Amino acid sequence: MERRSTIRKVALATALLASAAFGPAFAEDLVLYTSQPDADAAATVDAFKQANPGVEVQIFRSGTSDLMTKLAAEFAAGSPQPDVLLIADAVSMETLKKDGHLMAYPEADVEGFDPAAYDADKTYFGSKLITTGIAYNTGAAEKPEHWSDLSGEAYKNLTIMPSPLYSGAAAYMLSAFVGRDDLGWDYFEKLKENGLVSVRGNGAVLKSVASGEKAYGILVDFMAMNAKKDGSPIEFVFPEEGVTAVTEPVAIMSTAKNPEAARKFVDFILSDAGQKLALEQGYLPANPAAGRPDWLPEGTQVKVMSVDVKKVVDEIDANKEKFSSMFGG
Repeated sequence: MERRSTIRKVALATALLASAAFGPAFAEDLVLYTSQPDADAAATVDAFKQANPGVEVQIFRSGTSDLMTKLAAEFAAGSPQPDVLLIADAVSMETLKKDGHLMAYPEADVEGFDPAAYDADKTYFGSKLITTGIAYNTGAAEKPEHWSDLSGEAYKNLTIMPSPLYSGAAAYMLSAFVGRDDLGWDYFEKLKENGLVSVRGNGAVLKSVASGEKAYGILVDFMAMNAKKDGSPIEFVFPEEGVTAVTEPVAIMSTAKNPEAARKFVDFILSDAGQKLALEQGYLPANPAAGRPDWLPEGTQVKVMSVDVKKVVDEIDANKEKFSSMFGG
């Protein structure tokens, strides 16, 4: 009996030592869901870990719409996994906020950020501006200047766009356009009649336009501009009517298992280092003090459309459903 008691004590002491050794590291593990491109997500996590030694990060990466579907399933099962989100648009964040899934972070440092770039209740914070405009192959016969150009005869069967069912930026653009008197559903009806093709994501649009398979594409700015810098035969236009812009916001889940590590992640994204990283990756940082990407010529004014985000939240699912019935999934 004495020998068994001694064995139990040794086993308990070993367990306690193991708990002391591995407990803090486990507590610092961070689960990130992000819609960033793979290379950007890896660079963001690497830079964050350098600034926060000891915090390990598990990443799940997919398109924003896919992530929202995954989260909905996790909520239904009562087991949401992420501590922190870094996804395409404020509309998705507003939807999560409305359902009580986001944690406020009132102490977040937003000095230098435009108030329009973050939630007034500080539940999510824009990290950059990603606009959607028109890309075209340099061999194309026409050089578009207006959104309406894409519905013209010269563009027939030559235009491609990302599906709003997958791309958060495309879903935001869709709802913004539908709400405008000068565009509306009539615009998308004209694009359909003119042979516009909808594909799964922005990457597929870029590949199609750069290869010359399609001459014109509705595309996010940084993809076109970075491809051009790398030698692709592609140009990008900010149409005169204006462009939509998503802010790739970051937010802490209300169910975060490691809120302290999640706050550290938000702090990094909003910090000078985080904003400069966004610039290095070829984006327009949300904090203008970080600078402008080299693809944006000095003096270029980017006209961003005014969008009622809360109205978009109420209408986006119906808009995506109608778009799907028009163009297919």
